[in-house]
Amino acid sequence: MSFHTAWQSPSNIALVKYWGKTHPQLPTNPSLSMTLDACRTETSVEIIPGGGKLQVWVDGVDTPSFVPKVAAFFKAIAERHPWTAHFDWRIQTHNTFPHSSGIASSASGMSALALCVVSLAREFQERIPAKDDLREASVLARLGSGSASRSVYGGWVVWGRTPSVPGSNQEWAHPYPHVLDPVFTDFRDTVLLVDVGQKSVSSTVGHGLMNGHPFAEARFATAHDNLAAFQPILANGDVGSFLALAEREALMLHGLMMASNPPFVLMKPETLAILEKIQNARRDGLEVGFTLDAGANVHVLYPARAEQSVREFVTTSLSAHCKDGACIHDRVGTGPQQLTKPKLLL
Repeated sequence: MSFHTAWQSPSNIALVKYWGKTHPQLPTNPSLSMTLDACRTETSVEIIPGGGKLQVWVDGVDTPSFVPKVAAFFKAIAERHPWTAHFDWRIQTHNTFPHSSGIASSASGMSALALCVVSLAREFQERIPAKDDLREASVLARLGSGSASRSVYGGWVVWGRTPSVPGSNQEWAHPYPHVLDPVFTDFRDTVLLVDVGQKSVSSTVGHGLMNGHPFAEARFATAHDNLAAFQPILANGDVGSFLALAEREALMLHGLMMASNPPFVLMKPETLAILEKIQNARRDGLEVGFTLDAGANVHVLYPARAEQSVREFVTTSLSAHCKDGACIHDRVGTGPQQLTKPKLLL
């Protein structure tokens, strides 16, 4: 006898970056993100009574190397959900994009797993500590990967306490509560796959290097300021100011990496070539900008009204810098979707 459920959950791209954390997975500064649509993880969970044994399949292949991170997740949520230790877990997961390459695969993966846990808890009539299921999933996802807390919601999402967002919280994310001009509710993001290999320095290590970083306090203050600065931009539909501020945030993130001790660089020469071409194109009148996560891949940002011209620009000028010309055309997404409600398998 076993129980089964499945969710798909999207990745997200932060416009105000989360970089640095305290125990247990609490952010040192607030972040603002855009939930994606095409970049997602599909996770299927089957549980049977047991003692907490874990098996993880990635793209249909038994992958023991993923077990330690999943085990750490279950250890972190054990206090809130002690029932999970009384089952063996068979987890099958599939990404629509490369993992561990700076496209927030941990965000989509951990949020999908957290949603499965909350669904099963609800089915078993276990206590849900948070006031609703999505908030509980956000808390659990955060314990697996900080940015995963934002992926349980669609649209624009805030995580981390900040004066400009009433109700903002360190422990869970919530939907962006302020006015959004329609141009930003249907915004576009083309992800350029410069490097699909595993990053040389993980985000976990990078976060840790913010402890004692010479620019840490200035960065944390700037994140609050930039999140507040985005509010009139998003309300007024000011695409030019949005793109400029998003780029400054991205470059600041990578500047912090290069100023760490030890320093590290995740951008590649092709990354820099792409950034320069995008900035030149915007100076020539194209509504296009960029952001980067903690990796070499580039998120090309643009409004829906510029989709045709930007995609042509990507094809003719940028794709040559990508691994095998690969890119993912994405957009603001509506959030996770339950694929299979919890059911008993005999």
